[in-house]
Amino acid sequence: MGKTVAEVILDQLSYYGVKRIYGVTGDTIIGLLDALAKQDNIEFIAVKHESVAAFMASAEAKLTGKLAVCTSTMGPGATNLLNGLGDAYADKAPVLALTGQAPLNKIGTDFQQYVDQQELFKPFATYSANLASEDAIVELLQKATQISLQQRAVTHLSIPKDLFEKETQVEARPLPKVIEGAETFRSDDLTEVASLMKTAKSPIILAGAGAQKATEAIESLSKIWGAGIITSFGGKGLFEEATPCLLQGIGEGGNPHAAEVFKEADVVLLAGVSWWPEGYVPEKARIIQIDTHIESATSGIPVELAIKGKTEQVVPLLPEFINGYEPNTEWLNRIEQIKTKWANENEQEGKNNDYPLHPSRIVRAIERSVKEDAILTVDTGDVTVWMNRNFRQSKQSILFSGYWRSMGFGLPAAIAAKMEKPKKQVVAIVGDGGLEMTLADLLTATRYNSDITVIVFNNGSLQMESDKIRAAGLKEIGTKLTNPDFVKVAEACGWTAFGVKEEGELESTIQNAIATAGPSLVNIPTAQAFFPETE
Repeated sequence: MGKTVAEVILDQLSYYGVKRIYGVTGDTIIGLLDALAKQDNIEFIAVKHESVAAFMASAEAKLTGKLAVCTSTMGPGATNLLNGLGDAYADKAPVLALTGQAPLNKIGTDFQQYVDQQELFKPFATYSANLASEDAIVELLQKATQISLQQRAVTHLSIPKDLFEKETQVEARPLPKVIEGAETFRSDDLTEVASLMKTAKSPIILAGAGAQKATEAIESLSKIWGAGIITSFGGKGLFEEATPCLLQGIGEGGNPHAAEVFKEADVVLLAGVSWWPEGYVPEKARIIQIDTHIESATSGIPVELAIKGKTEQVVPLLPEFINGYEPNTEWLNRIEQIKTKWANENEQEGKNNDYPLHPSRIVRAIERSVKEDAILTVDTGDVTVWMNRNFRQSKQSILFSGYWRSMGFGLPAAIAAKMEKPKKQVVAIVGDGGLEMTLADLLTATRYNSDITVIVFNNGSLQMESDKIRAAGLKEIGTKLTNPDFVKVAEACGWTAFGVKEEGELESTIQNAIATAGPSLVNIPTAQAFFPETE
């Protein structure tokens, strides 16, 4: 006896290590949901909105580097996935979207909710196909998964409603096992890179999330080369605050003085990052980039030398190639001066004791309250830049919407992170506007008894947009929020909720919330503080 297409899909996804599928129940995927209900290997995580399902898949994929899956019905269900898939696309997270489609004999007609999904998903999906035969399901899933994992990309399959329950004789099979050896470079390969590095009098290493496995090697190279280390927000948490020559980030947030140093750099090494902070970059620096997908990584960056390989395999090789290089003492002193200057200013910013509370003060309380190996999910908006500016990391993992920058990411990401890493402390740091975009999914956390804490910066405003409007000298409209009582809303959803009523109880309130079993929320009245680097 054969199996149904839906059963084969689940068998196939199990081979890929998929543990859960995020989605919203819908008519055209009931065959898939029926198969999910009849087995125990893969869990269906029911959320309130399809964008949340895609955000959760994106967050899981960013956290693990493995394939994550979301699903929806056709029409509005499929379109609702797009925002979360945009996040996965922009941050190169391997996500597979499975969507229901009209029955085979209705495709291309005026059937209700029909849309050409391959065209719909084209901006975000590197590969998108419609299943036309029950016997093609394994081949299409194999292709979609290989593309997702090898290219760190979004892929998509639409499946006609009537095919889910069709029987097929094809059987699930695992992907080919990929044995990855170390990249090997002959002396000739890196000689030119070393020659360029040796010309540096003011070198900088710009590190991002892709340098996660190369932190020690980067620190060693920084010492030998005499280079400052600057991080993208995705690289926050890779290096401890005390790391020599660490200048933190630049751009919106980070060390406000680091841009001065970066603009003076004459050679820049990009390690695990494809971000190039326009407006903060040196004009005449010579740039070296390390990336496994160098074809796309160099887009928009004036790279002179590109090394195709993994950061953790390439960086450890570089010190021996620049053996004998003498670091520039004046440059190292300049880096240390800027590092110390910002450390002192940052410490003072976190001591602000006004009420409503200044964002810097809240960040300092978070820093003092979370574990050093906690997972922090940061929403997009004012909270992002204040966290980037003031949070002094130890070894926390930080998940955020990097290039897509969508509000509403923080809560879904926290729920997904806790499902994937149940023993880790997970804290979502959100603005009131961002939380309101996914407020219904407080109930998702309740449904799955998610032991997470949500910290709300409640300033009654879309503050980042307000700041930008003011900086541009324009007239403000639409930035003021109509907020509910977040404590009462959370409690109505089955959460334990706390309100901060004075500055002196901030740390204790956050710590009590984190120590509470199950989902907890802290509502913090927050000052409408103008972010100092707003343009």
